[in-house]
Amino acid sequence: MSGTSEGPTPAADLDRSAVTDSDHTTYHRVFAAAPLAMAVVNRAGLVVSANAAFGELLGIAADTLPGRVAADLVALASDARSWHAYREVLRGRQARLRCTRRLKHPEGHSVWGQVTVAPLTGEEPGVLLSVADISARRELQARLRHLQMHDPVTRLPNRTLFFERLTAALEAESYEQSGTGRVGLCYLDLDGFKAVNDTLGHRVGDRLLAAVAERLTRIADEAGYARAATPLVARLGGDEFALLVEDSTGTEQLADLAESALKALEDPFDLAGQRLSLTASIGVVERHAAGTTATGLMQAADTTLYWAKADGKARWTLFDPERNAHRMTRQALSSTLRPAIERGEFALEYQPLVGMEDGRLSGVEALIRWNHPQFGTLTPNRFIGLAEEDGSIVQLGRWALNTACRQARRWQLDRPGEPPIFVSVNVAVRQVWDSDLVADVAAVLAETGLAPHLLQLELTESAVMGSAGRPLQALQALSDMGVRIAIDDFGTGYSNLAYLSRLPVSTLKLDGSFVRGFQYEGDQKAIAPNPADEVVVEAMIQLAHRLGITVTAECVETSAQAARLRRIGCDTGQGWLYSRPVPPDRISELLGEQTYAVGKP
Repeated sequence: MSGTSEGPTPAADLDRSAVTDSDHTTYHRVFAAAPLAMAVVNRAGLVVSANAAFGELLGIAADTLPGRVAADLVALASDARSWHAYREVLRGRQARLRCTRRLKHPEGHSVWGQVTVAPLTGEEPGVLLSVADISARRELQARLRHLQMHDPVTRLPNRTLFFERLTAALEAESYEQSGTGRVGLCYLDLDGFKAVNDTLGHRVGDRLLAAVAERLTRIADEAGYARAATPLVARLGGDEFALLVEDSTGTEQLADLAESALKALEDPFDLAGQRLSLTASIGVVERHAAGTTATGLMQAADTTLYWAKADGKARWTLFDPERNAHRMTRQALSSTLRPAIERGEFALEYQPLVGMEDGRLSGVEALIRWNHPQFGTLTPNRFIGLAEEDGSIVQLGRWALNTACRQARRWQLDRPGEPPIFVSVNVAVRQVWDSDLVADVAAVLAETGLAPHLLQLELTESAVMGSAGRPLQALQALSDMGVRIAIDDFGTGYSNLAYLSRLPVSTLKLDGSFVRGFQYEGDQKAIAPNPADEVVVEAMIQLAHRLGITVTAECVETSAQAARLRRIGCDTGQGWLYSRPVPPDRISELLGEQTYAVGKP
């Protein structure tokens, strides 16, 4: 029998249809029962279906969710970046979106959810939106962060959290839209806290730190009552605390806060039977946030705290730009001293030493100058102290000694028929202790060919008087060698004059403070003479002469001073009346004159 009627459906097709229907039913059951909150969202962004877990997470019945805007349910439009990525996934232009959202539950609490949006394939393409509840994980992370960001002893924010807050306060977006645009900081250090730890132990020390933290927190809270924000109190480490004021209103606000902190610490602390009193030093900095960095602000605060300590402790000190500039210059000079010696940035100028009786140039004092590439020509008072502190004075002193002796020998060779002049070189006491000065002098004299009696070494009165041991031995050895020894700035050290007889000194240089009183009528800027000064100077000159010591007067500026000094027996004069310190070639010109031209520069 033939025909065209359709035969029975093939077995394979029946099996495939059954499997598809079975799979669809299985997937739907899995979707509905899954513990993970899931919803199917169509291309328009509307919920097609949602499982029970999704409704439970949001606190909304699952059967009411179809037709709702999915982005509104999980706050995907709360930031532009996530909103754009979500729309790209809906359009099939992006494979996946994952972000974290804080969702409000109808019962009042918040739920942290990790939202994932991934495309689905099928006859009606859309996306699968799933939300994993990560609230417990976030809470654990928050606890760990709190432990990481807070000091276990005082429970205050620690250094890490403090710098995080400070950095945020200095970011442009934090102050450009609102606020004062200023920031202030009180940097506090407890005075003498180490003694508490050393004598009473770290347990008592920790209790004291916790008690200090409580008082500082209280005054910060009080300061915040009348203002928009409460200052942040943090422990930066050890016995150092900081009070950060965001949107400060000026230095007056910070000064009030610092004063309150000092007063809060005035009352003694009662700790387990121990009654302790302490003070604090505070560095205060307040400035515009714009252009300020966290590092720069902390450096200024640290410097100001150092000033408060140096000024006597138990006080607050406000940052001073001029004082800081001087400090920064000092640091800059200190750090470049040694390289400057190697680069040849130093030079010597020479100031004449003139005989009072004959007016002839008998010697010169070598005065060192630093030709600094940034700060210009610097006189010794700007850098000698630094050189003594870091030990570079030994290297610098050797250079000055060598240079001065070579120049003195050159003057002698240039004018062989005239009496040679001596050169006087300043020596720091550290050169005697930290180097073999006797060997250095012997080597320079041998190398240059300068006779020992044409070299004079000047040491300050405080360095020479009372010398014993190695310094005295070095001075005696130099004197035995024939080198002159002079005491500089004599008369300011309150020394025992009888001690001079025990020292190998050949010259005393009277300090200029004595000479300034020797002014008489007839000078344009004359002042009445001080009889006491004259008596003292004359007595010192007579004593020196009896001991076989010559006397040089420093800072001679007028002819009246020179006349009076000559009448009472002073041997040599030095000062602007004769000449300012000058380069070596000017000394060569002066050597050609029979007598010194008084007042000629």
